[in-house]
Amino acid sequence: MLGACNYGSTPTSSVVPTTPPTETAVATAAPTMEAVPTKKEIVLAEENKSGQKGMAVLEEVNGKVRVTVTMSGTKMGTQPAHIHIGVCPGVGAVKYPLTNIVSGKSTTVLDVTMAELLNQGPLALNLHKSAAEVGVYTACGVL
Repeated sequence: MLGACNYGSTPTSSVVPTTPPTETAVATAAPTMEAVPTKKEIVLAEENKSGQKGMAVLEEVNGKVRVTVTMSGTKMGTQPAHIHIGVCPGVGAVKYPLTNIVSGKSTTVLDVTMAELLNQGPLALNLHKSAAEVGVYTACGVL
């Protein structure tokens, strides 16, 4: 009669699974890292009614980033260009000076990998009217 008192309780003997759980059932997924691009295109939008717009291509070559800038629209002679801390239009300090834009073109090689560059963000590439008017921005794009 005492056996009736055990109604609803856990039995004293249990069935043991014959196969252990698989590794996929107990393992957790490793964190994934987002791939860093080896090439990135940046649209340079007109600022201050300059009539200038363009494109910057950032490409990692042999562990360094080559920055190629091509502008169209109003040509303003030799123009300074920089990668600044911050975003357009209110960029901050210069992080990387670039080769001046001459006849709408410039190429600079930065001694930094693409991953290192993009991890310093936010950054923006900014084009200035001239060395004498460096405070006047003519085009800008966010990296």
